[in-house]
Amino acid sequence: MQTFSLPHAQVDVLADPAALAESCAEAFIQHAGQAIAARGKFVVALAGGSTPKATFALLAKMPGRVDWKKVHVYFGDERHVPPDHADSNFRTAHETLLSRVPIPSTQIFRVLAELPAAEAAADYDAKVRAAGRFDLIMLGMGPDGHTASLFPETTALGCTDKLVVENWVPKFNTFRLTFTYTAINAARSVLFAAAGGDKAEMLRTILRDGADFPSGHVRPADGVLCWKLDAAAASKMGF
Repeated sequence: MQTFSLPHAQVDVLADPAALAESCAEAFIQHAGQAIAARGKFVVALAGGSTPKATFALLAKMPGRVDWKKVHVYFGDERHVPPDHADSNFRTAHETLLSRVPIPSTQIFRVLAELPAAEAAADYDAKVRAAGRFDLIMLGMGPDGHTASLFPETTALGCTDKLVVENWVPKFNTFRLTFTYTAINAARSVLFAAAGGDKAEMLRTILRDGADFPSGHVRPADGVLCWKLDAAAASKMGF
């Protein structure tokens, strides 16, 4: 792993997707241990999409390295589908990780995405407020620069008074449920993971040029921001 410092973030570059997943799993374990030692619990929001699956699978193989009875799990965004739907972020996390480790079911807080979007968002906003400050929020980035379900030119980008909102995404013709920047930027630590050459140009544009895309507005107010990239994703960064 190579580590580089930007004015607002640390960037770790890993050789390939497998090494990226391993590094993210180790970061999860480290953050969990530190939070539990300091405050008696670890409050984490998991990322959706395809990139985290390998990280979840690794964590599931070594349950003894995390005190799961003290872990409280949330989700940074969710598709507007029932929990058993193939597109559900909860389903992915449950099948690859949460069903395989000894975490109490009462400490898994899923988005009730089977409800009408506004109702689901309001319910989850209340749960996230009750959670207090997140120790770690895990995020990914799409080739269009979106993160969580904060997509370019959508209304959630300008929301400052809520922690969770329903966000209409025209490109998919559907609502998504998502953390807002207010929630994300209040975290103690935010960890981005991005893999693949299809994201290289956007990463350079955001991290080097400071272009105005959703992922670039993740700047924890009093916390740590780390990007973990595989070599393909980092190929245009100029390191």
